[in-house]
Amino acid sequence: MSEQDMSGKEKVLFSKAINPSNIMPKKLTLDSKIKFRCHPGVSCFTACCGGIKIILTPYDILMLTRRLDMPAHEFIQQYTVPVYLEKTDMPGVALKLGEEDQRCPFVTPEGCTVYTDRPSACRYYPVGMADFHEGGSESSKNEEQSAEEKFFFIVKEDHCKGFEEDKEWTVREWRADQGVDVRDEMNKEWLRLVMRRKSYGPQASLSDQAKRMFFMASTDLEHFRTFIFKSSFLDTYEMEQELIDKIREDDVELMLFSFKYLAATLFGAQVMNIKEDRIKAKVEEIKGRQDESVLESVRDYETIKAARDLEKNQIK
Repeated sequence: MSEQDMSGKEKVLFSKAINPSNIMPKKLTLDSKIKFRCHPGVSCFTACCGGIKIILTPYDILMLTRRLDMPAHEFIQQYTVPVYLEKTDMPGVALKLGEEDQRCPFVTPEGCTVYTDRPSACRYYPVGMADFHEGGSESSKNEEQSAEEKFFFIVKEDHCKGFEEDKEWTVREWRADQGVDVRDEMNKEWLRLVMRRKSYGPQASLSDQAKRMFFMASTDLEHFRTFIFKSSFLDTYEMEQELIDKIREDDVELMLFSFKYLAATLFGAQVMNIKEDRIKAKVEEIKGRQDESVLESVRDYETIKAARDLEKNQIK
């Protein structure tokens, strides 16, 4: 799987612009004021919907598959291309652009056909957010301290005429209007997984099995649900019945649980407990393998010794 070659400007995970010259050199707070408005009357309407890379989060995929009333695996095949996330070996997907016009498959001259369920990256523009603890460090567990580590900035591109509009907002008002706060809450634990993997650097690598698990849980919740309820999963992990009932029926709860499971299996986070009897069985299995290994070594030694003794006798 390789990164899709994209022409023009790119917007990557959570609409972080690759070109730093488009970022205004000023830190903003939630109460900072900005002038911006996008609507069909601006001359550049939908110009920002082409020549881009929109990475889809698990929540994006869930909302879009609901909107289109299609299974996740069909959506992934029809509307996305494979990518690696944030220059790591973690597999994800981006919207597949039109081959001829390199535009989003859901945009028309009249606007976005899935606007109320549009991806997270589309909602953030033109207000970006920086978070020094995106990877989920210890200090980020303190929500008040974490909030102080965040700031906002404006991404201003030459083609965009939305900045010439008279509409004035605070950053807080803009984010609320675009539904960004909800998306941030839905995306944060998944983003922390990606940022944590990125922090390890290229010297570490995920196994193929880990990559497949991450991709399945991130893109196809129904497949992940089957994995939970049709495998030995529930016999292995301790889970409250209330949670089991929730993830059986509620896709959002299942998605949030998948982030917890991935944190445990990929990074060893102590957020899930294996049942005691499974641990004992595993210990016995390992001891059995070790005992067999010892016996095998003894047999190998006796075989070699017998061969040497025979060789000595023949020489005599």
